[in-house]
Amino acid sequence: MNIDDIDRLARKRAKAKMSWFTHAIVYVVVNLMLIVQARATVSLLLGWGLGLALHGISVWLFAPGGTLLERMVAHESERLGGKGDQA
Repeated sequence: MNIDDIDRLARKRAKAKMSWFTHAIVYVVVNLMLIVQARATVSLLLGWGLGLALHGISVWLFAPGGTLLERMVAHESERLGGKGDQA
């Protein structure tokens, strides 16, 4: 092999390695973005789910006429010496 062949082969190998490093950097950046997006998505899902759960509790358990509220009122009324069925 002469000097030109060695230089050509060295450049070819160096370009292949640079191409691999570029590919690896893109892989890391894209996967970091996916992780951030996944965490954001999970946070949004959990936040929205928590809001939905609290809304459900307020509507189904503590709304006027809800059974839990009525039972709590009756219990407190009994503790205070009332009949417990006054609402």
